[in-house]
Amino acid sequence: MSEGAKGERQQADQVWMTSAMLKAYAHPLRRQMMRLFSRREHLRAADVAADLGVPANSASFHLRVLADAGLIEEAPEHARDRRDRVWKSRKGAMSVGGPEHPVPDEALGSAMIRSIADDHQAMMARVIAWTPEYVSGRTAEVHAAFSQRMVRLTEAEFDALMDRVQDVIAEAADAHDTTDPAGRPWQIDILAADDTI
Repeated sequence: MSEGAKGERQQADQVWMTSAMLKAYAHPLRRQMMRLFSRREHLRAADVAADLGVPANSASFHLRVLADAGLIEEAPEHARDRRDRVWKSRKGAMSVGGPEHPVPDEALGSAMIRSIADDHQAMMARVIAWTPEYVSGRTAEVHAAFSQRMVRLTEAEFDALMDRVQDVIAEAADAHDTTDPAGRPWQIDILAADDTI
């Protein structure tokens, strides 16, 4: 794929979050719902209610909030009839903001980042709790990975590296056979920081 085509694909896959998206995603139950969409291609309110242990009317309300914000959309191709409301997540990577696309609401953007950090810390705690089972040899099943590597790069080189990482993740997701029973959702958090913060 040419560099120009890659850049066009990345821009097409990139969604800059609106204030409505930020507000919708900041709610912990709605973040749990969005994670459900990574496990299943499409969901009904009853599915969400059963998986998360919430009332169906609450699940319906929060699905509508996510839809109104543009984070999910209806999937009528999976509906049993005209009254059946089925939802799927919106494709593409979500970005909060940056110099070229400043966040529309700084307070909401900061709350969103804190929410993502909370989710990241919870995942890290699960990885740390599981790791002794793996490193001791009590299990051979892989459920997580933790690696750390220090590299010296310019900002442009770092940006190019992150673009490549996103491309590899997108290619793997696109190549996955959704009917393979061995498939399972993986949360991939990439944390990187230079030595100035």
